[in-house]
Amino acid sequence: MSPDGGERLYRALMRPQTVAIVGASDDPAKTTSRPLRNLADNNWPGTVYVVNPNRDTVGGRRAYDSLADLPAVPDHVFVLTGADPAIEAARECSRIGVPVVTIMADGFVGGSADARRRMTSLEQVAAAGRTRVLGPSSLGVVSTSQRLVLTANAAFSEPLPRDGGIFVASQSGSAIGALASRGKDAGIAFHSMVSTGSEIDLSLGEVCLAAVDDPEVTSYILFLENLSHAGDLAAFARAAADRGKPVLAYKLGRSDAAAELAVSHTGALAGDDAIADAALRDLGITRVHTFDALLEAHPLARRARTLGAARPAPRVAVVSTTGGGGAMMVDCLAMAGAEPTRPSDQTRARLADAGIETGGGTLVDLTLAGTRYEVMKSALDILLTAPEFDAVVAVPGSSARFHPEHAVKPIVDAAGGDKALVAFVVPSAPDALRMLRGGGISAFRSPESCADAIVSVFASRAPRLEAFSPLRVSTTTSVLDEQSSYRVFADLGIPHAPFAVLGTAGPFGEIPVTTPAAVKIHAAGLAHKSDLGGVVLGVEDTAGLTSAVDTIVSSVRRTDPTVPTDQILVQQMVRGLGEALIGFRVDPDVGPIVLLAAGGVLAELHKDRSVRLAPVDPATAQEMIDEVTAFRALAGFRGLPKGDLTALRDAVVAVSRAADLVDSGVVELEANPVMVCAEGQGVFAVDAVVRIAQTDRCDSTRSTPAVVVTAGTVGP
Repeated sequence: MSPDGGERLYRALMRPQTVAIVGASDDPAKTTSRPLRNLADNNWPGTVYVVNPNRDTVGGRRAYDSLADLPAVPDHVFVLTGADPAIEAARECSRIGVPVVTIMADGFVGGSADARRRMTSLEQVAAAGRTRVLGPSSLGVVSTSQRLVLTANAAFSEPLPRDGGIFVASQSGSAIGALASRGKDAGIAFHSMVSTGSEIDLSLGEVCLAAVDDPEVTSYILFLENLSHAGDLAAFARAAADRGKPVLAYKLGRSDAAAELAVSHTGALAGDDAIADAALRDLGITRVHTFDALLEAHPLARRARTLGAARPAPRVAVVSTTGGGGAMMVDCLAMAGAEPTRPSDQTRARLADAGIETGGGTLVDLTLAGTRYEVMKSALDILLTAPEFDAVVAVPGSSARFHPEHAVKPIVDAAGGDKALVAFVVPSAPDALRMLRGGGISAFRSPESCADAIVSVFASRAPRLEAFSPLRVSTTTSVLDEQSSYRVFADLGIPHAPFAVLGTAGPFGEIPVTTPAAVKIHAAGLAHKSDLGGVVLGVEDTAGLTSAVDTIVSSVRRTDPTVPTDQILVQQMVRGLGEALIGFRVDPDVGPIVLLAAGGVLAELHKDRSVRLAPVDPATAQEMIDEVTAFRALAGFRGLPKGDLTALRDAVVAVSRAADLVDSGVVELEANPVMVCAEGQGVFAVDAVVRIAQTDRCDSTRSTPAVVVTAGTVGP
């Protein structure tokens, strides 16, 4: 979107001079009466037209029969009719050149013939290029600075605080009302709120990008149900980061498409939520997990650029005037992944010199003495300059409700240094919250939201947008056989255990690899051989091989008669200190991702994993290793032998480069397990699955000749 295009869109969307409401009603009990009433109640200064061919007047205004009958072309049209009349209204908008039309109706999404027909019709209106479409299923837009309340959401029937800096974009229409009402109760003002609905044309990212150069917009809230139009989201995230405007997101929803496309453990482990985490992290968007943090963390997020490098486990001091409230805060920080940190001996000495005795624990409990300005202020000044902390949480007790000038003012006066200072206010204390927020301090009403905000903000980093490449790939795919899959991994630089492919007819001579050996069914289209009874382990000799083949052929034919049973793969069993799963897939929304998890057949059960957008560099691969709990045992935990985590890191980097193979058809691959050997001895794949898009360049059904290969090399 060009700068001029974005400015025109923003004016029409959020700062129109004229609006038309199609289908407005006089009945106050109907949803369709709300937008006109909201505009009147907020004294919106622009021109409002009403289109309703069934009425002469609506709300005391003349009702026109059609948009074409209006005396002027409106900047923004809000359509409140049912789905089919809404399509006709959108077509009329396009004919007369309306810049933006917002459609409230649903009935466009789903598998029915009517839904597909409606969606196609509306897409044709958008494709014509004369009118941008917001929705369908959009409840409208709100701009408090412009007094524009063009929404059917019932929460906007009461006045809201004005002159805020937070821009809200939500794929859920009801969420903007929930945020508006909760924000009002918390004394938090918004700049604008947009319900994007089904995003048939205008996406959430595109709407936010249009607002990014408005100097009144200081930060963003995103309420996400999915990551559709992820390319627009990436463009917005880059622009917001360049302008120092933090973006907080709350993500819900699961992706059926992702589950249907997945054939490996990687697909199940890298579900929609894990991918959302990876995508939002790499976009520099702060994902919070509590609704209150979405509202209350903005002052903290705006300071994020001055807090130094990202810290997944920030070191936090807690100072309180109430032992119970402080203990709650310590517990919640620990549960959220922060490190509640006790003052060093040097810091305790400084506190003692100031007349503050704190004991030896993590919590700095000032007791009732902390309600005196000079005690709390001195404690905060010392903690905020102590090198062992990244952030300080002040926890005022009941005095915050009755005497905020004593308990809260020192917190406000202590802000502004090079450390993050936030507050958890234990009682219900609206005046204290207003005082803190007015002083630029993130003030929280619960310890859970406070801990969530601290951990989420400190985990945020600058956008890694070079890795973000949403792609569309064919949904018609096939799975290569294991030998062909090893070839792909070998091209990426991943070694595997020696193997041979043999016919099942026998008779069998000497086992062609070092024993003990694993014997596996070998055919294209198999993702989980063990589910078919197609794997026998620990084979030592020819008799054992013959027995294993008989067992496998019998089991596979019984479990799935469609699977060919003419070949088996015999592979040396490589022993390691641990097992890993390394996977790659192309997500339909965000593009290539790489996954690292604890390996083996129980990988999906444990869900001990880390996900990133692909490709990744060695530092990011190391972060992924650090995030998987199982690999701590391979780092010498309690004297255990160390695994070759350097080789594992390099393997993750190599697999992530499968993003370069997408053009040649690779859409998913997985090595599970990857045996992690002792330090300095490398890693080896002992099973592999590769899924490719069906193209003329890929033939996954051809049989391959029997071949013996050595670890790290591939035969013909």
